[in-house]
Amino acid sequence: MYKVKVNSNFLFEIERKEATVLVNGKPVQLDVSAINPGNAHVLYQNRSFNTEIVELNRADKTCAIKVNGHIYQIAVEDQFDELLKQLGLDNLAANKVLEIKAPMPGLVLKVLVEENTEVKKGDNLLILEAMKMENILKSPTDGTVKKLLIKQGDKVEKNQILVQFK
Repeated sequence: MYKVKVNSNFLFEIERKEATVLVNGKPVQLDVSAINPGNAHVLYQNRSFNTEIVELNRADKTCAIKVNGHIYQIAVEDQFDELLKQLGLDNLAANKVLEIKAPMPGLVLKVLVEENTEVKKGDNLLILEAMKMENILKSPTDGTVKKLLIKQGDKVEKNQILVQFK
C-alpha cells in the first residue's frame, strides 16, 4: 500500500490487488497509455487527462505532475516508510548541515536572513554574485541560523564558511 499526498492537502491510500487498483479501498478503473517517458494519456470516468512528470526526486519520493495544464505536488510513502516511522527511525537519513560554504568565489550582494532566524529547507539565505551572475544560496535543511560570517558587500573565496547553523 502507498500513501500519496497531493499538494500537502489530500491524502490517498493506493494499493494494487492483482489487476485492480484500489484508492481509499474502492476499485478505480483507469485506462493509461504511455506517450513517451514522463508523459501519458489517462482515461478516467469517460474523461481525458494528459499527464506529464515535471519534476522527480526519487530520494525524497516526491514529484510534480502536470495534469491538463495544472501542476500538482505529490509525496509518496510506502509500507517501509510507515515501518520506519513506527520504529522512530524515519529521521536517521536526514543529514544535519552545520554550515554553508561558498560554492565559488564571488561578492555577497544581499544577506536575506539574520542570526537566530529559523529557516526551512529551500529558504533563500543570501545572494552571491559570481562571474557576473547572481546565485541564490538556499538552505539545504531545516534549522536556525547560529552565525552569519559575512555581510553585504563582502568578497568571498571558494569554500569559505558563510553561514553556521545551530
